[in-house]
Amino acid sequence: MKELVVVSGKGGTGKTSLLASFAALAGHAVIADCDVDAADLHLVLDPVTRKRAPFSGGSVAAIDREKCTGCGKCADACRFGAAVRNDEQAGPTYRIDEVACEGCGVCKLACPAGAVDLVESLNGEWFISDTRHGPMVHARLGIAEENSGKLVTLVRREARKFAEEAGHTLVLIDGSPGIGCPVIASMTGASLALAVTEPTLSGLHDLRRVAGVAGKLRTPMVVCINKCDLNHEVMSEIETWCGVEGLDVIGRVPYDAAVTEAQLVGRAVTELSDCAASKAVGQIWARLEETLWSRGREMQHGAE
Repeated sequence: MKELVVVSGKGGTGKTSLLASFAALAGHAVIADCDVDAADLHLVLDPVTRKRAPFSGGSVAAIDREKCTGCGKCADACRFGAAVRNDEQAGPTYRIDEVACEGCGVCKLACPAGAVDLVESLNGEWFISDTRHGPMVHARLGIAEENSGKLVTLVRREARKFAEEAGHTLVLIDGSPGIGCPVIASMTGASLALAVTEPTLSGLHDLRRVAGVAGKLRTPMVVCINKCDLNHEVMSEIETWCGVEGLDVIGRVPYDAAVTEAQLVGRAVTELSDCAASKAVGQIWARLEETLWSRGREMQHGAE
């Protein structure tokens, strides 16, 4: 079982577009959309849901109005201002603003009447769907909900479970941008990470950050420079830095309007056009497959 995760230190570098093209080229993979805070892979793959389930990433406080004496100690203890007094018609009691509540439980400890309890919160949903390129596990967080790192872990776990049960040998993961908790959850234990960057100063800066995360997690990483012809000077700077850090630049994708044209009709560029970008992505995919499976053989020989 191999897990390829596509990441980027910043948003807008084209990682989701590349992942969709890889799914089209692979033809045998399970797809996991772990960019749960701003999921958009479904816009290209058009999934048809076969299973959906709720996601609970934590708890929220709740006050029993019948037990509440209106002492206000919950409000005094809550640093988030989530314990608020009811209006006069409801009596001198308190209630919890669920949007403000962080589920820390301090109000429960502070309440002398035992009127506060912690209940499981519903933060979103996760899905198993069918796409034209294979099964896809994805999710949706509710508005203003948190714990996306836990949801990413759930999506990865379910994708791997599905792959094992169905006999698939590859999971393609669309990771989150940045370097936060969802990225760590996306990358931990992956067979290989592909960092997608662009030839801009911010692209180079954030590539350095995400490479640092991969190093801490001991996740092997290679690099792709998307829209590589926008700034040749910065592209050379990225390549030089990668060489110093021992990171293989596995491919370069030129800017190509055909990518946008494919997105407008809900397709990956490799599905619609034999353009420069499509050819470059195909070459990158061939190198990724070679890297994934050769690394597996090296690990097997090392174990022997």
